Amino acid sequence: MDRATATGTSRVRTRAALVAGALVVAAAIAAVSVGGSSGARGFAWLRPAPPPARWQVARTRGGATFAYPPGWRAIEPDPGTASAALVEPALIAGYLNATPRDGGETLANWSRFRPAHDREEGDRDVRLLASATALRFRSGHGSCVIDRYSTSRTTYREIACLVSGPRSSTVIVAAAPESLWGRQAATLERAVSTFTP
Repeated sequence: MDRATATGTSRVRTRAALVAGALVVAAAIAAVSVGGSSGARGFAWLRPAPPPARWQVARTRGGATFAYPPGWRAIEPDPGTASAALVEPALIAGYLNATPRDGGETLANWSRFRPAHDREEGDRDVRLLASATALRFRSGHGSCVIDRYSTSRTTYREIACLVSGPRSSTVIVAAAPESLWGRQAATLERAVSTFTP
């Protein structure tokens, strides 16, 4: 191999190595922004606090609680759960639910379990937007996701957290139609911040 060919080959290898390195860095940045404990920045709004004045408190049979604002109402939940909703004509504009952990969900597998659960429920186009572990709640710690999915009626965005407390583990879900998320997000985030498992 002559010197010119060796130099050209060396430059190609150097460029290929730089491109590969850049791709690895880009993938790492994407992973940090979407998942794992480093994804906590997507949950900077989660500041555990008591319910605001005038908010009602919903309680599961097992003692888990969350608060919901005036204008929302408690709705008939499944046994052992608690739910509240903002009901507008022909539309549930916001939804909150607390349910005891009852399957194979764990703090470690939550970012995989929740989207898979949505699919099992018949939801389509499920997309994980953010996830984080080791998040602090009022009396426990948890793993959370923010995801988006479509049903036969509309597309929803949800915050779903599995929270482990002193007595048990409970799932808290806060959801709204994607088209109303900008209007409902702050209320839903505040409600999740009041959650105690």
